[in-house]
Amino acid sequence: MHSSAHRTTRRLGVATASAALLLGAMALPGSATPREDDAGDRVLVFSKTAGYRHGSIPEGISALQDLGAANDFTVDATEDAADFNQRNLDRYDAVVFLSTTGDVLNRTQQLAFEQYIAKGGGYVGVHAAADTEYDWPFYGGLAGAYFESHPHIQPATVEVEDRAHASTAHLGEEWERTDEWYNYRTNPRENAHVLATLDESSYIGGTMDGDHPIAWCQTYEGGRAFYTGGGHTEESYSEPAFLAHLLGGIRYATGAVQADCRPEQGYTALFDGTDTDGWSQAGPGSFTLADGTLTTSGGMGMLWYAERELQSYSLKLDWRMSGDDNSGIFVGFPASDDPWSAVNNGYEIQIDATDAPDRTTGSVYGFQSADTELRDAALNPPGEWNTYEIRVEGERLRVLLNGVEINDFTNTDPARSLSQGHIGIQNHGDSDEVSFRDIRVKELPPA
Repeated sequence: MHSSAHRTTRRLGVATASAALLLGAMALPGSATPREDDAGDRVLVFSKTAGYRHGSIPEGISALQDLGAANDFTVDATEDAADFNQRNLDRYDAVVFLSTTGDVLNRTQQLAFEQYIAKGGGYVGVHAAADTEYDWPFYGGLAGAYFESHPHIQPATVEVEDRAHASTAHLGEEWERTDEWYNYRTNPRENAHVLATLDESSYIGGTMDGDHPIAWCQTYEGGRAFYTGGGHTEESYSEPAFLAHLLGGIRYATGAVQADCRPEQGYTALFDGTDTDGWSQAGPGSFTLADGTLTTSGGMGMLWYAERELQSYSLKLDWRMSGDDNSGIFVGFPASDDPWSAVNNGYEIQIDATDAPDRTTGSVYGFQSADTELRDAALNPPGEWNTYEIRVEGERLRVLLNGVEINDFTNTDPARSLSQGHIGIQNHGDSDEVSFRDIRVKELPPA
């Protein structure tokens, strides 16, 4: 039996969007058969249909098995609902509902799956997984939304909202692709974290009033859930970008990578990927801007948001180290073109893989270490994206890493008051390479 803690510490290899995928013989769905090789995680693909049956299911199974073979996880395929029992489900780190339709599980099987999710199991819903189990409220909450209708297959523009999640980090800010685009009965945004939306002006037949989520993730009743509306066509399963999208969703569901999948609303962009208007460079070095990403160069300097001071706020941003690098986010400092002013008058939330506990990732640099056990469980390694939330309320400073609170610090030094100040990101030196995306802020009520 896998534990929740076990899931969060597993790591799988990364397949890039340009990786060559060796497509094997087409899999025939049936009852899941145990594999002799137990290395890595294990994923169950479930494709039973009680309504419309998608012709792309065999291609989907084959593609998922190829992804597993290339990334050290085992894929079993089944259409036998009897496989939804506690003993069998406990063998799997995630279950993929691949274009299932209608009522596919009886009540006993539903309860077994609910228990599996409660113990930290993972769910991946693909396309018609939203056209499944309309009379099972637990499933509706897990999937995030139910199918309502769809127009004809056509190209559309997918707008990527979250470029840190493993399922979307390989994509640009817009993704042009052809599929059958679902409309949903409700908008999942209130309860799930939206990863990508459809630009309804780019195709015919969207009915969600301009806010049309098409991929999302969430934690739900103890487990992890990822859903994508793509995957109707057979061609989807030979499309490298879509396969990388599926792989990232599976890796999140199994716990191989971490992500902040809490619902997110009310944030305003300070850096949206297009320009650095409102920002100013203090000290030597600079940041390069490419693909919506700011990357450090030289230093020691700091790019700081000079447009306005912040008071009570939630600051979110995505960051990635290329290796054992050094950077940080400064908060609560007065306006200055000297980066040392931020060091001496504010606080730095550190990004560094291997320094002393009060100087590594998640620490308030030089003042308070992160909870290292929680930090290590929540942290993605160099080469992968992480998300910080830095909450400042009065003199209280909290740090959340990929949705997990890892530090709670209270300032007692009047010279470093957090009640008002600027924010900035550090470029530490020539040997350090740290990248940042999607810097956004939400004002909070006064402490």
